[in-house]
Amino acid sequence: MGGVKGEIDLAAVRYDTATGLVPVVVQDTETGAVLMLAYANREALKRTLATGYAWFWSRSRQEYWRKGATSGNVQEVVELRLDCDGDTVLYLVRPHGPACHTGEETCFYRRLTHGGVEGPIPRGVVQEHEDARSGDDAIVTAKGWVNSEMAESAMVEADRAAPLQMDWRVLDTLWQTIDERYCNRPQGSYTTYLFEHGALRIGKKVGEEATEAALAAVAYECRGGDQGELAAESADLLYHLMVLWRNAGLSPTDVLAVLAARA
Repeated sequence: MGGVKGEIDLAAVRYDTATGLVPVVVQDTETGAVLMLAYANREALKRTLATGYAWFWSRSRQEYWRKGATSGNVQEVVELRLDCDGDTVLYLVRPHGPACHTGEETCFYRRLTHGGVEGPIPRGVVQEHEDARSGDDAIVTAKGWVNSEMAESAMVEADRAAPLQMDWRVLDTLWQTIDERYCNRPQGSYTTYLFEHGALRIGKKVGEEATEAALAAVAYECRGGDQGELAAESADLLYHLMVLWRNAGLSPTDVLAVLAARA
């Protein structure tokens, strides 16, 4: 495939403001076949870059998943690309087995028709839909035409994504999840992957995340950067630090006790 003009940093990805997700198109790097469409957040992209295998975020299960974790049909990632608007990512992969859960090589194995006619929808039909959607019950958003009912649903989701008040229970829940992963080691879990590779790998990630958090802070201070980038890097750092604690048999209580003694 051609068209590569250089490299761009992960910070350039534009995630959906309501969900924090970006669509990911997966393409066979050798045949050019489009294999599937999935979604990823920033952490899923980082896991993909770190491991060399395709990671995504499951909107239905609300969890990370590595393609092929249960089926064995993993996707070895050769390259990640970002589109011109920064809001769609392309994984170029070497698939090790079918991409679709049905056993088909690609999820796009069916040809779409309209009224028994294959190919592009006739212009008259397109115009009919354009006329219909321009009524009073339609509004325009950044993602296209939606009716008022859809818009209301989107606003509810946006409200849910509003900034959280200070709630330390979030860290407690995260710690419980990390502890569960340490004890049970479910396959396909990124946390399991870290535990299985030990302190050297976890420590390396802590160092990387600390550096990225520091760079995000410098970027904000010197260039008026995005506070959200620093928040995201800080969250990544806290997560990996807690994994490092659990791997060494420490708990947040142990760390807080040290802080209390110093105070």
